[in-house]
Amino acid sequence: MPKSNLTAAQFSKFAASRRSVRDFLPTPVPQEIIDEILTDAMTAPSWSNTRPYMVAIATGERRDRISAELVKRFDAGNAARRKGWRGKLKMALTGYGLPKSDFRIWRPYPGVLKERSYRVGAGLYNAIGVQRGDAAGRDASMRRNFEFFGAPVALFFFVHKALGEYSVSDVSLFNQNLMLSAHAHGLGTCAQGVLGLWADAVREEFAVPAEYKLVYGMSLGYPSEHVVNQFGAERLPIADILLPTK
Repeated sequence: MPKSNLTAAQFSKFAASRRSVRDFLPTPVPQEIIDEILTDAMTAPSWSNTRPYMVAIATGERRDRISAELVKRFDAGNAARRKGWRGKLKMALTGYGLPKSDFRIWRPYPGVLKERSYRVGAGLYNAIGVQRGDAAGRDASMRRNFEFFGAPVALFFFVHKALGEYSVSDVSLFNQNLMLSAHAHGLGTCAQGVLGLWADAVREEFAVPAEYKLVYGMSLGYPSEHVVNQFGAERLPIADILLPTK
């Protein structure tokens, strides 16, 4: 087995330096660099080496069309909710703005998971100056997801429905390699479950086989100097995830 020239300490420092990026420069990412990152991602292990996933890459006008449609749907949903039951009824009748995801996106977080989610959300909003109770500020922050935070590249990940959770496990292993490779290339990434909210809008732009389902997306590009990129989510100590013995 080939031996790595990277020391354990160097890897630990590098892995810890990766952060989710939420504001990008408009600088295009060359296709050859995208290809190198995807090639690195393909070194991840896979269930029986099946690689039960496919990747859609949106740049340029295609990226802009997808973003515009996602933003329109997000805005339509928000507008409907602000209009009370009449707005919600209209949205229910037209269907526009309602989730059309292949997987259930919104799930309640139980117990300690809810606490962790709250802490990261509060920390992020505090970093960008959105105060508690500022609904408009929270909406504007959420809306940025569908603008890909300004990133020039949007990636969408589809998994084969036949392998269920093992497909999702495989694409997540793939994406951890992808994000580390992007980081090594001086790029930033943000994995976004919410980009799976309207799968049909993405399918309009790509020839997706019927047996593949959109699980989530990712923004990719060069990080800006925006203050939001200085925010770092809490890194839990390993004691919090280790199971006690019986």
